[in-house]
Amino acid sequence: MRAPVSRRQAARKPDVTAVALIPLAIFFALALVFPFLPLGDRGAFLLQIGFFTLVAGIMALSWDILARSGQVSLAHAAFYGLGAYGYALLLKTGLAWPLAMPLAALGAGVVSLILGAVTMRLSGMYFAIATLAFTEVVRTVIQNLPEDVAGGANGLLVPALLGGNPRGQYLLALALLVLTAGVSLAVRMGRLHHAFAAIRQGEETARVLGVSTVRYKLAAFFISSVLAALAGVLYAGKTFFISPLDTFSLANSIAPLTTSIFGGLYTTLGPILGATVLRVAEEALHNAVKNGYLVVYGLVLMLSILWLPRGLMGLFRRGRHGGDV
Repeated sequence: MRAPVSRRQAARKPDVTAVALIPLAIFFALALVFPFLPLGDRGAFLLQIGFFTLVAGIMALSWDILARSGQVSLAHAAFYGLGAYGYALLLKTGLAWPLAMPLAALGAGVVSLILGAVTMRLSGMYFAIATLAFTEVVRTVIQNLPEDVAGGANGLLVPALLGGNPRGQYLLALALLVLTAGVSLAVRMGRLHHAFAAIRQGEETARVLGVSTVRYKLAAFFISSVLAALAGVLYAGKTFFISPLDTFSLANSIAPLTTSIFGGLYTTLGPILGATVLRVAEEALHNAVKNGYLVVYGLVLMLSILWLPRGLMGLFRRGRHGGDV
């Protein structure tokens, strides 16, 4: 007889309470107020920093959702880039951006199902290498498309999102981060949480318990890639320009991983908090150190991960009646 999850897991209540959701609600409330503050002459610049912080949060949280199923992927840059390029190409056909955005994200999701099916038997280092190779394949294909289609190596111009309105772009990014957080919480409090946890502990054991590992791993891949593609759409619409080397760069695969670890794995608030702290730290170091700031930033990040193995969320471990978000 096949059971979807173990009885013990099925009986366990989700480890999220109303009290635990308060920090997340406070973060989003502050983020919503931010663009309406009197920011002065640096308003546009600060909104830009805020925008890319929110995009980084979407990327980190989407990667974390995949990691919950035990899959350490280095293909996030591929789906980020597919979202950006898919959006740009759909706009070229005359499609309006509210339609182009979800279609580009869903297109990336379909590609993720193909990649997931091909790499399903791989795990650990082999899976990570395969996903990294996939990113390079996608970059090469995009770069070698005819220039009148995708711009080739020279890149592609993209119409400004929301007419280039900084506040509007920021609020759209915030809305998509809220959506991503909502998906993360739904996964955390639903059936997927127990299935992902079982797979992460060991696929063989999960199968014995009746968990359809293939189905759930593909679901994790699809959800994660669609959200990463939405981040790519935001990037394309904000920068007005995308190129294969920048969009599909290794940094766009590594950053979500390190941000999620820094903030706290398998949580909703952790990756968002990690993205915020790291983005502010990067900007502060850039202003203070100028040349070589990336070296200092890397050292600070490395030491932080070593000192805080459970991430920033480790500083706010659950109380007696609370829970991790």
